[in-house]
Amino acid sequence: MLGLGVGALSATRLLPAGAGESGATHGMSAFGDLKYPADFHHFDYVNPTAPKGGLFSVIPWVRAYNQSYQTFNSLNAYILKGDGAQGMDMTFAPLMGRANDEPDAMYGLAAKSVQISADKLTYRFTLRPEARFHDGSRLTAHDAAFSLTTLKSKGHPLILTQLRDMVKAEAPDDATLVITFAEKRGRDVPLYVAGLPIFSKAYYAARPFEESTLDIPLGSGPYKVGKFEVNRYIEYERVKDWWGAELPVARGSYNFDTVRFEFYRDRDVAFEGFTARSYLFREEFTARVWATRYDFPAVKDGRVKRETLPDETPSGAQGWFINTRRDKFRIPRVREALIQAFDFEWTNKTIMYGAYARTHSPFQNSDMMAEGPPSPQELKLLEPFRAQVPDEVFGPPFLPPVSDGSGQDRSLLRKASQLLQEAGLTIKDGKRLLPNGEPFKIEFLADEPSLQPHHAPYIKNLGTLGIEASLRIVDPVQ
Repeated sequence: MLGLGVGALSATRLLPAGAGESGATHGMSAFGDLKYPADFHHFDYVNPTAPKGGLFSVIPWVRAYNQSYQTFNSLNAYILKGDGAQGMDMTFAPLMGRANDEPDAMYGLAAKSVQISADKLTYRFTLRPEARFHDGSRLTAHDAAFSLTTLKSKGHPLILTQLRDMVKAEAPDDATLVITFAEKRGRDVPLYVAGLPIFSKAYYAARPFEESTLDIPLGSGPYKVGKFEVNRYIEYERVKDWWGAELPVARGSYNFDTVRFEFYRDRDVAFEGFTARSYLFREEFTARVWATRYDFPAVKDGRVKRETLPDETPSGAQGWFINTRRDKFRIPRVREALIQAFDFEWTNKTIMYGAYARTHSPFQNSDMMAEGPPSPQELKLLEPFRAQVPDEVFGPPFLPPVSDGSGQDRSLLRKASQLLQEAGLTIKDGKRLLPNGEPFKIEFLADEPSLQPHHAPYIKNLGTLGIEASLRIVDPVQ
């Protein structure tokens, strides 16, 4: 499969869904009603009688918090220190599990229900009495409150950012967890909180949570850590008597006995590992490899199936993100000039084999993507802020330029040079100078060596404009 991007949405307020007579609900949705009723048996996209067994092996293709695509040296994947192992989330049971066929809905896992206050600020979760850690000890609301409180103070900075809107988490008894949120918060914050791992309070009573470690933590999820070798691979073994296996949110899932993640420092070496059957599933992100290298014997004789799957989900944005905290990038004309200098058409045709479409919005391929001028309803919302926002907000959305595909479209480069001149950036001895007289320099940061070919033509065009540009490859944790 060729993967082209992912995205995320955030809004302003969570709406409860599916509330019963007591006010308790079996799930939460950020976008209206839940698809599945309280008595649902399983998600529609799973086979509830799927056989159990076998091995699923893969290289990482997504990462979260301190995880890396290329390596791992820690089994604590929820702090800043170290490179966390991929898959550790499978060893913990959160309050709720996500439904993959709904935009943003979750259903009870460790929690059997949640009651939401009328002002949407207090969430009272009732935990399942059957929930257990892997050592047989009961998972209680005290463990959940400890976990959220600990993550809020000692977790990865990305977790801290989300949990700043969580005021407190309390456990009045073993079965009840009460979470209080700030009045002004993201709509999806309660869902995010409900998806965080629950740690054993007793386990961490004698261990520092904030330290990188290779000690296997006490989990409660469908898998537990099996064999591993730092920087090379980690395996997770299915918990055969897992307490949550027959819950609607989990039935038909977690079918492989062993899930294995292989780690490679280099993408080309990782591809060779796939051709040698070192791992069994691969999602391809490099257009060049997808177009030119899937002709090895296992593909030809059918042992490897190569498929392109249509993706109609919001794709998000892939591109260069400018650090506008630096004075030189705060000038709108400078940023527009940088856009004019990038020849997407040539890059897509020559380097990406025509596999990509130009990103026009951070909300690409979603209803939130701006198309056409603002509607009358939108103008009504915007009008009070006319003096505070650029005039362009009241017109059609910005569209990136379309080049002639030559790699050095002179008309676009002339326009870029003109914009820089208008912004006060002059040319002296072939060098583009900032208004303060310093040379205009740009450093691109990337964590994948495979992205170097994409930067080269852009850096060349920037050089034509007198801009000194360079690329620095860094480790993901940097």
